[in-house]
Order: sequence, then structure tokens, then C-alpha cells
Amino acid sequence: MTDPLSAEPHAATGPAPTGRPLPHVSSLWDPPVFWVTFGSVSLIFLAALTSMALTTVMPFVSDDLDGQALFALAFSGTLATGVIGMVASGAWSDRAGPVAPLATSVALFVLGQTMSAVAPTMELLVLGRLVTGLGSGGQTVALYVVVARVYPPSLHGRVMALFSAAWVVPSLVGPFLAGAVTEHLHWRWVFAGLAVLAVVAFTMVAPRLRHLAEDSEGEREAGVGRRLLLAVVVAVAALGLGMTGELATSVAPALAWAVAAAALVVIGVAILPLLPRHTLRLGVGLPSVIVMRALIAGSLFGAEVYVPYLLIERFGFSAMWAGLGLTAAAIAWAISAQVSGRHGDRIGNTRIAVIGVALLSVATLACALTPVLDLPAWAPIALWSCAGFGMGLMYPRQTVLMLAYSTRAEEGFNSSALQISDSVSASATIAVMGLIFTSLAGTGAEFAAVFALALALALLAIVPGMRLGHAHEASSVRG
Repeated sequence: MTDPLSAEPHAATGPAPTGRPLPHVSSLWDPPVFWVTFGSVSLIFLAALTSMALTTVMPFVSDDLDGQALFALAFSGTLATGVIGMVASGAWSDRAGPVAPLATSVALFVLGQTMSAVAPTMELLVLGRLVTGLGSGGQTVALYVVVARVYPPSLHGRVMALFSAAWVVPSLVGPFLAGAVTEHLHWRWVFAGLAVLAVVAFTMVAPRLRHLAEDSEGEREAGVGRRLLLAVVVAVAALGLGMTGELATSVAPALAWAVAAAALVVIGVAILPLLPRHTLRLGVGLPSVIVMRALIAGSLFGAEVYVPYLLIERFGFSAMWAGLGLTAAAIAWAISAQVSGRHGDRIGNTRIAVIGVALLSVATLACALTPVLDLPAWAPIALWSCAGFGMGLMYPRQTVLMLAYSTRAEEGFNSSALQISDSVSASATIAVMGLIFTSLAGTGAEFAAVFALALALALLAIVPGMRLGHAHEASSVRG
């Protein structure tokens, strides 16, 4: 292996050295990894921007294509197919390294965006969104494996802090940019532009990864077909769960709750083989990392759907001003992610868990008490920033721990498990909260109830948070 310290000044344009991570790389912007860092962060940014931009352009899409009936499916379908992409990419990465899965995932992402850009009907646009979900889900998992193969463990925290910021920044600029493009050009240019930018970002990364050594250990290869089938089951059940809110309003709440309960059972049974062993038992280390990620994702992403709604309904805020509550939390998340990335080892995993859960709990409690105690508007806005700061501490740290607990043969499987627990928990919680909100509508207790569920999930997260273990102990597994 070429010593990165002896690289020529133009080494930033060459491939990353093969084999093990680079122990002598001291910065994410050192020449051997510069373009890998820049391109990977760009791909994460574009995937997040796609999600944020969709909230702005979909009303226009729906009007142009007469697709009101498929409006919700354009959102939920992407998340569902993402689970399939995660499992496929994880298994493929473990068997043959991350390069081919990443290339395929980006190709699917670009294809889906292109299909959406040229779709003449809402049905074809939704199909494009489903393809986009396959690509975005697989892409994130493959990039996690790239991090494990290219960067030394000492830099994993900083990489994940950048990834975290790349998810947060689109929440600040995405809706505005998408709205500007839609207003001055057309909504189709939003999808087309994202497709082009994804190709550009991938060309930054791909040449620098072409010499990554392939893994042929294939320890989990025999179960790939079964896991893909289970991923499809989870995706379908998640879609069904997401549609129960409409069922509650159009048919009967009791039937909706029955369907939701059945969907949750199916998801629970089908998802277990997609997660590490001993996850249900909260085993020390990786299993507890996975469970904690699921709980805090459900708490935050479920609750944040209702923060602007609370400000609009309770205090008469406009949509723009109501969104500022989420903007402040996003900024806090980006700041604390950098703290976690740079000082996570010094702070310690248990302390990060305690501080993060406490901040998330304070935020959800404040939102739950606002309608009950008639708190002023500044209380949920200011305290929701605590949720963002707490998540910024915990979220990237859990990805670092996952990689530290993974052998080379398991990096893809464990990366997909972390992403699946995250996305499925968030979507399931949002669906259940929607049922709760619909069932209690008009009673005055609907907001308190959904935020109380978010608080309960946050408090439960402290249990696995006490069993995270220590990344420096697990890093010795790499040898």
C-alpha cells in the first residue's frame, strides 16, 4: 500500500489506497480522501434535499397530474422501498465490497428522479418515487461501508458529523430552493436537477474507490434471498400502516386500529432477522445501539410532524413562522453533531446517551404540556431546539458505534440494520401518531397525546443507552 504521507500534491485526484482504512490520514480533507469526502457528503445532501424538496413541489405536481389520490403514496412509498434497497445494498457490500452497490444505488436514484421529471401521469411519477427510494436506501448503506473501508476509526465520528449536517442543511434551504425552481422554471426541473447533480457527485467518488479490495467472505450470503423477501414484507406492512390514518377518517376508527395492530405485528416479526442477534434482549453493544436508534428516531421524527401543526392551530402562526421551530432545531442538530464528531470519545457513550435523552425528553414534554398548561409560544419553539441538540449528539455517535462493532464481513448487514431500525420506527410512529390524533380530534387532547407518545419513546431510549458499551473496545475487532 502506498504511504499516503508520501503522496504527490495532486493525489487528491487519484484513487484511495486499497485494503484497510488509512491510519495516517488525519483529516477528512487530506489528499487521499478529499474527493471521497466531498462526493459522499454531496450524495447524502442530495438524498436529503430530495425529501425536503418534495414537500414543496408535490402540491404543484398533484395539481398538474390530477394525482390527489396518490399524494400520500408519493411520500410513504419511497420510505417503504428504501428498506428493500438497504437490505440488498448491505448484503451486496458484505459479499463484494461497497463499490458496485453504491454505483447501482446511485443509478437507481438517478433513474427514479428522471422518471419523475418526465412522468406524464401521477401513477408513473409515483413509480419513479418508488425507484428513487430503492436507490436512496441502498446508497446510504453503501456509503457507511465506504466510510468503514476508507477512513481510520479515529475519523468516523467526523465523517458522520458531516453526514448529519448534510441531512440537516436541506431542511433549511431545500423548500426555498425547490420553490424557487418551481416558480421560475417548472417542478420537473427539481427532479431533473437532482438527477444531474447526483451523477456529478458520484463521479467525484467512484474513481477514488475503484481499487478498493473486494470482500469474498460472504458469511451471510446464503440468507440474502430470505432477507430480501422479509424486507418486502416489512415495506408492504409499513405502507399499509401508513394508510390507516385515511382509513380511520373514511371508514371506521376501530377498523383502522385493527389494521394498524396487525401491520405492527407483521413488521415486528419480519424485521427481526434483518437486525443483529440479541436485539430483543438488548445485548450490550450493537443490539442496544440499534434499539436506541429506533426509539429516538420514532420520538423525534414523529413529534416534529406536529410541532408546526401545534404552532399553527394553537397560536395562529403562518406556515413560514411555524417552520422556524424546526429550523432552530436543525441548526442545533448541526452544531451538536460537530461536537459529537470531534469530542465523542472524550464525552463517552453513556454520557452522550444521558444528555441526549434528557434534552429530547425535555423538548417533547414541553410540547405535550403546551396545550395542557396554556404555555406561551416561545416555550415549544425554544425547547424544541433541545431536541435537535440532543439528536445531534446521539445520532452520528450511534453510527460510529455501529461501525466500531462491525467486522468487515458484517459492515453492510449492520449498516442496513441501523438504517432499517431508524426508518421503520419513524414511519411506524408517525402512522400511530396519526391514528391517535385522528381518534382524539376535537377533544383538545390530541396534541398532548401524540407528544406524550414521543416522550415515552424518548424515556425508553435510556435503557439501551446504558448498554452501548465502548467503541474503542470494539475497534480491536478489526485487527
